[in-house]
Amino acid sequence: MDAFYASVEQRDNPELQGKPVIVGGSPSGRGVVATCSYEARKFGVHSAMPASKAVRLCPHGIFVKARFDAYKKASQQIREIFFEYTDLVEPLSLDEAFLDVTENHKNIPSATLIAKEIKERIYEVTRLTASAGVAHNKFLAKVASDVNKPSGLTLITPEKAEAFLEELPIEDFFGVGKATQKKMHAVGIKSGADLKKWSEIDLVKAFGKSGRFYYRIVRGIDHREVKPHRVRKSYGKERTFSEDIDSLEWIHNFLDELAQTIAEGMKKINAAGKTITLKVRYDDFDTITRSYSLPHHTNRYLDITDVTRKLLEETEVGNRPVRLLGITLSNLNLNEETVWEQLEFSF
Repeated sequence: MDAFYASVEQRDNPELQGKPVIVGGSPSGRGVVATCSYEARKFGVHSAMPASKAVRLCPHGIFVKARFDAYKKASQQIREIFFEYTDLVEPLSLDEAFLDVTENHKNIPSATLIAKEIKERIYEVTRLTASAGVAHNKFLAKVASDVNKPSGLTLITPEKAEAFLEELPIEDFFGVGKATQKKMHAVGIKSGADLKKWSEIDLVKAFGKSGRFYYRIVRGIDHREVKPHRVRKSYGKERTFSEDIDSLEWIHNFLDELAQTIAEGMKKINAAGKTITLKVRYDDFDTITRSYSLPHHTNRYLDITDVTRKLLEETEVGNRPVRLLGITLSNLNLNEETVWEQLEFSF
């Protein structure tokens, strides 16, 4: 994602659009910058910088407090889009992930077309821009993703990989941190071409075990697989409202629509769940969950909405204003035939 936290702030507050936004820290110079908009980066501000230095570089910068709930929500929306295309998703952080689309759910033969479509879907759903790198291994894809930010799409084909890496400044190599960069500059390594002149033995002598990694990556060699951090165990969606809601009819309608969205999403990833959980956060931030486990897996809208309405009766919704509602299905079966039966619930 492009300047993720700052972009979320600019999206949610139109007054910040086009301005140097700094997330984290304070105008008094306390704290550390989490990230900043591209407008602030023009002045030399960057993540992990002391706020005091950011103020000196960009006196008119607008500091905003980080809202991790908003970032996590956007990240989850983006992750769900990834799962529409492949189950092989390896998150690096809230705003970045590797995807293996060699085989994909939509049978699209071109990884570049998939990347373009994912970028469009992300903007359609979140109004945020993303940059993508397409290559035959993780290292090259990561490097490519940083080439044409913001909203970039860069393809590195196998036959062009070594030439591309030879021209790349050493500080742009993924895995070369500031300390290593300084050490490499001291011995005359300022580009991929410089790095490529070194033998593997000499790199190991100079940089330890990491030397083997540097020797391989400058030649475009990276055999690491995309490894999902976990098997999907649940599927759900939630929403925080801009105003507290006390209308039970409105809440019923919202949960019905949410159940429909979840049912459609479950079917897209060929999953079904046994346990349905309703999440409620009241206006005083008191948060409760209510769950019910079915005897069979389901991803049917009618099953989800029926159980959700029953669970709603076990809450104080209607008597207490609500600021968040969510539905989650867990105890999933993935890529299996689902057994459908008419269900009766004894609450």
